[in-house]
Amino acid sequence: QLQASGGGLVQAGGSLRLSCAASGRTFSRYVMGWFRQAPGKEREFVGAIPWSGGSTYYADSAKGRFTISRDNAKNTVYLQMNNLKPEDTAIYYCAAGVFSYNPDDYSYWGQGTLVTVSS
Repeated sequence: QLQASGGGLVQAGGSLRLSCAASGRTFSRYVMGWFRQAPGKEREFVGAIPWSGGSTYYADSAKGRFTISRDNAKNTVYLQMNNLKPEDTAIYYCAAGVFSYNPDDYSYWGQGTLVTVSS
């Protein structure tokens, strides 16, 4: 089970940190991905990090502003978002699966947390 939290309303230029807590099973062999879906748009890749270590991956829209990290002791993955823009407004989801930019390759999904960035 994945539980995403930390969304909210923030002004442009502000920051938020999303959390994704894993429970009920081990995800150590998976890659943890963050996706987002804006109204009327398809779900898109934001970034990903392997539970076991290694490189993180980011969408171009996230590079330089977003950082993914993990705390293995807490079974939690984080998405730190800085310098937020109105176009970052979306429901953000965490997911576990094999590394891919395609959400269909992720088997486990959290419920999503809404991020709203006002201009």
